[in-house]
Amino acid sequence: MKLYTYDRAPNPRRLGMFLKYKGIEIETAQVDLRKAEQLTDEYRAINPEMTVPALKLDDGTVLSEVIGICTYLEQIYPDRPLLGTTALERALVVSWDHRLFAAMIMPIADMLRNSAEAFRNRALAGPYDVPQLAEMVERGRLQLHYILPDLDAKLARGAWLAGDNFTFADIDLLAAVDFMAWVKESVPEECAHLKAWYARAQAELA
Repeated sequence: MKLYTYDRAPNPRRLGMFLKYKGIEIETAQVDLRKAEQLTDEYRAINPEMTVPALKLDDGTVLSEVIGICTYLEQIYPDRPLLGTTALERALVVSWDHRLFAAMIMPIADMLRNSAEAFRNRALAGPYDVPQLAEMVERGRLQLHYILPDLDAKLARGAWLAGDNFTFADIDLLAAVDFMAWVKESVPEECAHLKAWYARAQAELA
């Protein structure tokens, strides 16, 4: 296997924390997004989606979605499970992963890609040129302000998002909270349970 990634970007960070927690080591190549290396013909031949991360398997199959990569690796490396150990736990983790991606990670990405000069005409990741829309910035901000109190209320009732254990749902939330800084947003002071959770989650990955 070979992993193509860019460590500091949000989606690669999600996978990177998964790998660190489980102690998985994979041959890795950095694809420098600052130099638009993901848009080169060389990388497009590896991953036509022109996104990172991408995991190329020994049979040539390329997995280019974080949740797909993690699902594959969880089967191969079951120790320290992050996707649940029962049908219900797995359903809760995947449900939270989907909600966080739709309600936090994508809105933050929309805020960034529709406002920064570096993403002019590149408002969506991937092979297509897409113009920026200023309205997406405000919509993204509204989505964040809606979900953060909901998360705080959820974490008031338990230590972790998807049950009694630290899971990939918590990793996704950690990545999303850190990604907020890229658009100059942060967890409100009144979200005390979310702030306490953040410290616990960081400790799990220390």
